[in-house]
Amino acid sequence: MFQTDRIDLAILDVLQRQGRISMTELAEKVGLSASPCTERVKRMEREGLIEGYHARLSPEALGRTLLVFVEIKLSAKSGDVFDQVKRELSQMPEVMEAHLVSGDYDYLVKFRLRGMGEYRHLLGNILKRLPVTAASRSVVVMEEVKESLHLPLDR
Repeated sequence: MFQTDRIDLAILDVLQRQGRISMTELAEKVGLSASPCTERVKRMEREGLIEGYHARLSPEALGRTLLVFVEIKLSAKSGDVFDQVKRELSQMPEVMEAHLVSGDYDYLVKFRLRGMGEYRHLLGNILKRLPVTAASRSVVVMEEVKESLHLPLDR
């Protein structure tokens, strides 16, 4: 774990909410001058605390209105199979998140799709590319209550 102080956490908190903020504005918000603030940000980027800066896009405005979580159960489990599934899921642009999980199913995958036609295609064709798929179970989201990329920061 990385060593952070109160000022680092304040910087991270602001950057999570305002990724496009200028260093001058950021420094002002956290009570530093621009140079030490910039040095702290660069250090946190080097150390991997800050992985990148991203624009948040509207799925609805881009026609990706269907949010589906798919659980995938594999009929065989090995390091090679997990590696192959990881490669296949990583190459699918519709996959927003994919997690190897414990429980009755092996993977939990979050898809953003254009509609039921794309969903049917996904189940009928794309999941066939995955090795040794024994079963899948889907949950279609009716209403998105909260989605956040902001991590809680300990103070």
